[in-house]
Amino acid sequence: MQPFTPYQRLAAGLMALLQFTVVLDFMIMSPLGVMIMPALQMSSGEFGTAVSAYAFSAGIAGLLTAGFADRFDRKRLLLFFFGGFLLGTLWCGLATSFPSLLAARIVTGLFGGVIGSVIMAITADLFPPAQRGRVMGLLQGGFAASQVLGLPFSIYIASRFDWHAPFIAIVLFGLVAAVVIAVKLKPVNAHLGARGTGQHSAARHLLQTVRVSRQQLAFALTALLTTGGFMLMPFASAFVVHNVGIPLDHLPVIYLVTGICTLVFSPLIGRVADRVGAMPVFYVGCAITIATVAFYTHLGPSPLWVLIAVNVVMFVGIFSRMIPAQVTLAGVPAPEQRGSFNAINSALQQLAGGLASLVAGHIVHIGPDGHVNDFPLVGYVVIGSTLIAALLMRALVRGAPAVAATAAPASPAR
Repeated sequence: MQPFTPYQRLAAGLMALLQFTVVLDFMIMSPLGVMIMPALQMSSGEFGTAVSAYAFSAGIAGLLTAGFADRFDRKRLLLFFFGGFLLGTLWCGLATSFPSLLAARIVTGLFGGVIGSVIMAITADLFPPAQRGRVMGLLQGGFAASQVLGLPFSIYIASRFDWHAPFIAIVLFGLVAAVVIAVKLKPVNAHLGARGTGQHSAARHLLQTVRVSRQQLAFALTALLTTGGFMLMPFASAFVVHNVGIPLDHLPVIYLVTGICTLVFSPLIGRVADRVGAMPVFYVGCAITIATVAFYTHLGPSPLWVLIAVNVVMFVGIFSRMIPAQVTLAGVPAPEQRGSFNAINSALQQLAGGLASLVAGHIVHIGPDGHVNDFPLVGYVVIGSTLIAALLMRALVRGAPAVAATAAPASPAR
């Protein structure tokens, strides 16, 4: 197994740090939903709209930037969009009404939605295929860290002060992260010398990326994998509190334990994907996801340990799908199309997620007592999308040999 160089370890850590900040900003909307909805007198449909607004604006931003994403140093592109993301998050921390929060989420999405695609492009540039399972596991560790550290702390300060406080804290932490990245990360511009980069208009470069049939398959896979999280997360806190009967002040414990387990399992899943291949791990993840989603969405009043156990297993299943899928997707585009491919992929991910949140907001109904009705219907949609994603993954991997024969592996950074 090819080891990481010292700079690769530094770069992976910085990308995970950035992932932590961006993911926390999005994920915090779900556990804060039980506080935001009554504070701003929002219905379940309005809250679903607020969650999906980030996703829709992020999707639009991804499509707009896809045409020129390969024309700049990826480090500069990353810092530009991260700066705009922090301004949008600050607006969220100052919002006092539904329209204000909605506008703030739109602005945050316009910038934050592009960051994930730039991170994926940088990762593919700096790490060859033999190392990508491990680095994707580390990046997903940023997601887990947002649960272990970010969500419990955010819920605590929200209950201690109010729901605005976590967004202000994210901005302060993000400013520190931005400074570290600006100082420590080297320019990522090797792709600028690739043949074809910058020779066509932005629109033509976008079309050249979209017209590749295997990349179209990859886009469809990403959209389907996104459906699950975006449909379940917006109403998870309300479901846990009002349907499962877990007190609000126990939510940090749930996120803490789930996050710690995810933090442990994510690197292990990446290592297994590097050793045995992406497909077996992906199929196991699909099977676990289907079983646990079916059980979770039908939960009634239950003890805390049962909910935590189900949450842990469900997230292991989700990450066992996402990590091998990201490894596979990283090898799909040519180096000179990585920025454009990842921007489009991120855009479709956000648009699909926004649609999923919007649909979930209209499927479920919040009763007068806060009870989340029709949540099992959301679970059935997630299960259906998982089954279709498994078929698409198989088709994508089966089409890999012809592409792999012509694609040059990325050179690791020294």
